[in-house]
Amino acid sequence: MSRIAACLEACKASGRKAVIPYIVAGDPWNAITVPAMHTLVKAGADIIELGVPFSDPMAEGPVIQLGHERALAHNVGMGDVLAMVAEFREQDPNTPVVLMGYANPVEVMGYDAFAKAATAAGVDGVLTVDMPPEEAGDMNAVFREYQLDTIFLIAPTTTESRTEAICAMATGYIYYVSLKGVTGAGHIDTDEVKRKVNGIKASTSLPVCVGFGIKDGDSAAAIGQCADGVVVGSVLVNGMGESVGMATRDDNADASVDPLAGKDRVALAEVVNARILSIVSEIAKGANR
Repeated sequence: MSRIAACLEACKASGRKAVIPYIVAGDPWNAITVPAMHTLVKAGADIIELGVPFSDPMAEGPVIQLGHERALAHNVGMGDVLAMVAEFREQDPNTPVVLMGYANPVEVMGYDAFAKAATAAGVDGVLTVDMPPEEAGDMNAVFREYQLDTIFLIAPTTTESRTEAICAMATGYIYYVSLKGVTGAGHIDTDEVKRKVNGIKASTSLPVCVGFGIKDGDSAAAIGQCADGVVVGSVLVNGMGESVGMATRDDNADASVDPLAGKDRVALAEVVNARILSIVSEIAKGANR
């Protein structure tokens, strides 16, 4: 049984909903990521989704796009992300880590080389946003060889036949996108989410976790009524950006100048981690009301 499967099975056995926060690796700066991951666990995270910075994060709304930009400003690449996971594993051998990103950085490395490096670092699963199931056969075969779970998105517009095809390829859990559009958009129709989640569960025995639009304890509680887990991203990434005064894009800023230069990063880290603790603790309590 994979670390992800064991975690979700334990949540189910204890009557809890899994809490799955998302942050971007290297955002707002490189050295904060591993301490932030430990803070996520302290706040109640069961699984961590770690975003791999990418220059064209097409599924993301403005908030998470900005998180990617902040990370890329520090030249964070796949090698750096895997090193962060390996460092996290030195103190936490149990919390599953899912890399969430786009196909290009994986394909640049090659499926086999990436899977080997990811497994060695302690990665448990991969969610490749722009990899459709029709084209994922080769990737899936390699990842399963290395016992990496492959997680897929299902959207409100996904047809029943396509849902069945996705469920047949997925391992770990299904990520249901509660809203049409990009991350951080709109308000959740909980009745519609419940209907769709029940439809997905008719096609798979995998847990179904729901993300997009979960912003606070109330929205987490509403989704927790029908989902096996809740995913929180935009409000967390925004909170981290706000903590260091970088929650908005400054188009007039000199790109060659680090906006954090000269600032006390130890003090900033305390502020960032306090914000993480507050946000995720509220989500965790809400999801399990």
